This record gives sequence, C-alpha cells and structure tokens, in this order.
Amino acid sequence: MSLRLPALLTLLCVSGPAIASTAPDGITPDRLMEGPDTLQIGEVNITSVKQGRSLLRQPVTVTTIRQSELERFDIAGMKGVSEIAPNFFMPDYGSRMTSSIYVRGIGARIDQPAVGLNVDNVPYLNKNAYDFDSPDIERIEVLRGPQSTLFGRNTIAGLINVYTLSPMYYQGLRLHAGAATHGNYRLGLSYYRRFSSSWASSLSASGSRREGYFRNSHNGARADREHNESLRWRTIFRPSSALSIENVASYNHAHQNGYPYASAESGLIDYNDPTFYRRTAFTDGLTITWTTPAFTLASITGFQYLSDNMTLDQDFLPESYFTLTQKQRDRNVTQDIVIRGKAGDYGWLAGVFGFYKYADINAPVTFKEDGINRLILDNVNSQLPAGMRLAWDQPELLLGSDFRNPVKGIAVYHQSTYDIDNLSLSLGLRFDYEHTALRYHSYADASATMWRGQIPLRTQEIHIDNSDRLRQHFAQFLPKFSITYNLPHSAVFFSVAKGYKSGGFNTQMFSDFLQQRLMEEMGRPAEYDVDKMVKYRPEISWNYELGGHFSVDRNRVYSTFALFLIECRDQQLTMFPDGTTTGRIMANAGRTRSLGGEFTLNYRPTDRWHFNLAYGYTRATFRRFSDGINDFRGKRVPYAPSNTLFTAATYRQPLTLGWLDAVSLTADMRGTGSIYWDEANLWRQPFYTEFGATLRFEFPAGSFELWGKNLTDRSFNTFRFESMSNSFFQRGLPARGGLTLRLDFPSL
Repeated sequence: MSLRLPALLTLLCVSGPAIASTAPDGITPDRLMEGPDTLQIGEVNITSVKQGRSLLRQPVTVTTIRQSELERFDIAGMKGVSEIAPNFFMPDYGSRMTSSIYVRGIGARIDQPAVGLNVDNVPYLNKNAYDFDSPDIERIEVLRGPQSTLFGRNTIAGLINVYTLSPMYYQGLRLHAGAATHGNYRLGLSYYRRFSSSWASSLSASGSRREGYFRNSHNGARADREHNESLRWRTIFRPSSALSIENVASYNHAHQNGYPYASAESGLIDYNDPTFYRRTAFTDGLTITWTTPAFTLASITGFQYLSDNMTLDQDFLPESYFTLTQKQRDRNVTQDIVIRGKAGDYGWLAGVFGFYKYADINAPVTFKEDGINRLILDNVNSQLPAGMRLAWDQPELLLGSDFRNPVKGIAVYHQSTYDIDNLSLSLGLRFDYEHTALRYHSYADASATMWRGQIPLRTQEIHIDNSDRLRQHFAQFLPKFSITYNLPHSAVFFSVAKGYKSGGFNTQMFSDFLQQRLMEEMGRPAEYDVDKMVKYRPEISWNYELGGHFSVDRNRVYSTFALFLIECRDQQLTMFPDGTTTGRIMANAGRTRSLGGEFTLNYRPTDRWHFNLAYGYTRATFRRFSDGINDFRGKRVPYAPSNTLFTAATYRQPLTLGWLDAVSLTADMRGTGSIYWDEANLWRQPFYTEFGATLRFEFPAGSFELWGKNLTDRSFNTFRFESMSNSFFQRGLPARGGLTLRLDFPSL
C-alpha cells in the first residue's frame, strides 16, 4: 500500500481481493504486506499466521478495507466500518465502552463480545478495548460467520483482523491533521525507519478532541465531549531468512462524557449527576516465526492491561434516584503456538492456545433521596398500618459490590485441507476448555426509623455483608467442514461450522440482590436466587453457508455472494428486568434462527470510474424464548438490523499541473434497519440512510480532503431501552463536515 497518493483512486468495500495500489519506489506490490505469512494471488495479499492461503481461496466471506479507503471515508476506528461490510453493524452510542457488534443476527451488548478482534495477530479479549483510533492502520479484514475452530473465544459471529503499517516496507514521516464541525480536531504523527536489512522500527502518536453533538439540558454541558490519545511502537527483527521477531506495543487513553440518552417522554437529555467514561489501555504483542522448507512454526504472545471507570447517573433523569460507578482493572495474557505445513496437495495446521484473564471490579450503586423514597420506602410504607411510616436516617444509601473474576482456558485445534483437481476439502476440529470463577463481596450499612405520626418508635440497623465464590467450567468440541470448487479467478464454497461463546456471570445484578436483601431485612421476602440469576449458559450455533467469489472482465468486475442459515441455542441477550430494578441481565434465549444473504459488487468500467455495492439481509427470530411471562416465539431478535446497505461511486480526473496530480469526487450512501429494541418488538428503528461525499485533491506530497457525512441531516436512533418503566433513546449523529490534510515524506 503506497503512502504516496495512489495513482488510481479506488474504493474497496467488498469481500475478497483488494484493488492493487501503486507501491513506494523500489517496492513491488507483492512485497507490500509483510508478516509471518505473506501470499499473493492476483491482487490479494494475505498476512496471517493461520490463514495460510489467499482469502479468495478460503471458504469464508470477508471484506477487506485498505488504507486508502480508510482515509477516504475518514475512518479512524471500527465503528466507521459498520455497514461497509454487509451484515456487519457496530452502532455508535453510549461511550467507547459500548463496543457492541452484530453480525448476521448474532451479537452482545455487555460482557463477552460475539466478534473477535486481532490486532497484528494478537487477540483482544476485553471488548472495552475494541473502540480505539489509530493513524497507522494498513487494512482491516472483517470475516463473517463463526471462526471458532481456529480462533476460539469470542468468534461465534466473526472475526476482525487489524494490521498496522510495517516499518520493514515503508520508511519515512507521515502527518495527518483534521478539523470538523462540532469542535472535532485530530492530529497524528508517525515515523518509520529501517536501520538495516534485518531491523526496522516505527513510532506513531495521535490525539483527538470532540466538543460534542448533544447537550444536557439540565446543566447546559455537552453530553458527549471527549478526548483521546494513543501511541504505538512497532519493532521488527529478522536475523535470518528463517527467523522473524516482531513486537508491537500500544497505549491508549480516552476520557469522554458519553451516554447522551434522552427521555422518550420529553425528548431531552436531562440528568443531574456526573456521567462519564475513562479508559487507559496498554497492549503488547510478541510474534516469533520460524520458517523451514517443511513447516512454519509461530508463537504469538499477548498481554493487555485495561483500567476504566464508568460513572453514570443511572436513572438518566433530573431527579436524584441512583448513580453507578464501575471501576475495572483487567489483565490478560494469551499464548498461541501454531505450526503449519504442506506436502503436495495436502495442507495442515495445528495449534495450542491458552489464556489467563483476571478482572478486579468495584461497582457501587448509590441510592439518593428520590431513589430511597420511591424505590424502597414507598414499597414498605404501602404495607404499613395507617399513621405508621418508615424513614431513612441517612441522605444516601450505598450498595457496594466488589468482584474478582479469574478466567482461564486452553484449546487444541487442527485443520486439514486436501486439494483434488479443482476441489478443496477442509476439515477442522477444536477442543476448547474454560474455567471461570466469581468471588463477590456485597455490603450495605444503613439504619431506618419507624414513626407513628411524629413519635419515633424504634430504629432498625441494617447490616449486610455477603461473600461467596461461584464457579463454572465449559468444554466444547468445535468442528468445521467445507468444500470449495475453484475456477480461474473464482471460487464457490459450502461450509458447516459450529460456533461457540462461553457462559459467565451477571455482575450488574448484584445491586438488585442487595435491594431485595434490604426488603427482606424490613420484613419483605427476597425475590431473587443469587446463584440462579448470576450465571448464564454458553451460546452455541450451527452455521450453514453457501458462498462464492467471482472475477470477470479482466478483474474490472468483482462480485461475491453468500447465503446462510444459523441455528443458535441459548443465544445470550442483554435484557432490562421489569419493574424498578436497576441492573441489566444477560439471559439465554432458548433457540433463535438467522437466515439471510449478502451480495457485493466492485465495478471499474474505466480507470476513472469506480462503483461499489454491498448489501446484507438477515432475518433473525426467536424460535423458542419466554421470560416466564411473555412468549416471544416468532419475534425478531433485538438490536440486530435486518438490512445493511452501502453504495459508493468515485470519479477521478488526472491533472498535469505539477503541483496537483488529480482531483476526485466520491459520493456514498449507508443504509441500516429495521432494528427492534426489545424482545416483544414494540419499539423499532425503521430503515434509514445516510449520505456522504468527499472531494479530494492529490498532490505529490500528500492530499487535502473536504468531506461531509449525513448530509441530509437524517434523524434516527442508534439505541433505545427502558429502565424503571421509563423509555430512553440516543439519536444518531447529525449532519457534519470537515477537512483533512495528509502529508507523506518517504525515506525522511
């Protein structure tokens, strides 16, 4: 991928091969992408330890978005990829902690993600770290469908591979700066240097600031103001042609107000207590690869530390009900050892993966005046004789919860592929074992006084101190079978795969358990069984997919399709319990079914014109699910869109002015919906579209862009929920525009 302005302005928004870009001086296209395994078929370069052949030849549906496309659409992180990859939806709401991803009707709002993330082959186990900005992303691959056989944890719906630019194949200085409406600013600086034929290193730094789009009417402050800073240091050492050692270290800090949730009744964002999200994350990945004529052996070691703080006015109202603070320190270590070889028509891969993840969580809920009076005392006093009332002795009530959540797992996996003429048969199997525990400590200290009229009768001391340890373990065999028929520049495949996501614990329900214990202390029976309500079961799916890749007319037309059926058992859903409870719960739906299809088209009739289309349809419904009161059979699975649509057209006019190489104009449209917000399908967001455009000026040392998004100022919601019998929503971002300057000084 050239860091000089490409000679051909293209958009890449399709599965399969990417459009070739011009290379830096002296670098041929097949050398542009480096790594433990670099293969090129046609215009496809693959950098992956486990993907041993071109994605064009693999039985998987994938969208590859390269650096030029990321820059052209002003994409700094993965939320900008939403809809460009069909049936891939990552809504922008809440904060950077809410990295919810939905693929083909499968997704998760809290706890473990349904889509995995690898950055330079190193897995990210905590979805709180998914939403980050980086100035040096070389390409993003979005693989849809279960990748559990090779990649295991958190890949039941798909996998995202992010690759950063290599200092081994580009040297120089890069600068990007941007300014946009609503007080948006970005600045990034990267330096790449190759010290010798065996040693290269790079350092990238970036920062951004946003004043915000939404205002809290209670205090006039911006409800979504934020700033972010990041660093990335990458070093590659190749002492011989057989040995490669690479280390990538990254640091990210984010601080934002976040959670601009408006009341459906008033239409206003109007809450009175502090609300923000703060995150500090550090990741380090070491990849060692040894290549011999018979096999390739790779070791991938990852470490991640994440510390964050989510503080919410959890009632999102101007009244003083309650607040939540969730502080988390998460540390995880991963180790993957992969060996791969090929003998004639037979190819094989085997590996061992292990991880250890440890989280400390402190999550107190503080009840304030309105919360104490309306959620606790009103329930008690309604049962007392006339003239009697219970009064709280303190202005606030702290319900404290501390958690220790160690998780460890190990897996072994194997995949064999055999080629028979034009057919490729592949069979994979993984055994995955995971053990998770939850040590919890819940506590509350308070007192309340019983009154008859103005006469105090007695004071009741309330002291709750509960501690216990819960354990779960999970074991699964995860097979995958596929058959691929290969033609020149084309392939058709059919695959059957088992997807898996392990179970866990509902830590956010403990404030409700404490609330029920308070009721019990005051003479009302408890309504919750801690052990039963805290645990949720694994999610398991069987996936059947028919797909293909087709390239015709000398690669001017490239198209892909996929038809899929997913039968899912115990799908994990985030639900808000009825009534006046304060937490969220992960529940298991009995059975769900997703069926649908995807189609992409990449058409280049001439060197100046380029057209793209990506469409995905999913019908995800409950086949068997009841919450004990309502039967949701036949209802749509919430939060997952039925349709995603992306279209784009680019025209590029070369110039011979010396200082100006070309001018190009890109127009694009994204469409999403319908999206249901609840299991009963009472609330939904209809299909909506957003139009964007980019005017780009290319010159020898860089580019200058004028861009706009949601140009028609379309109004839509990105999230809606009910809490304490109140309904809230978050609006999508309004019309906005900006400018971006990119400078590139190779070999500086």
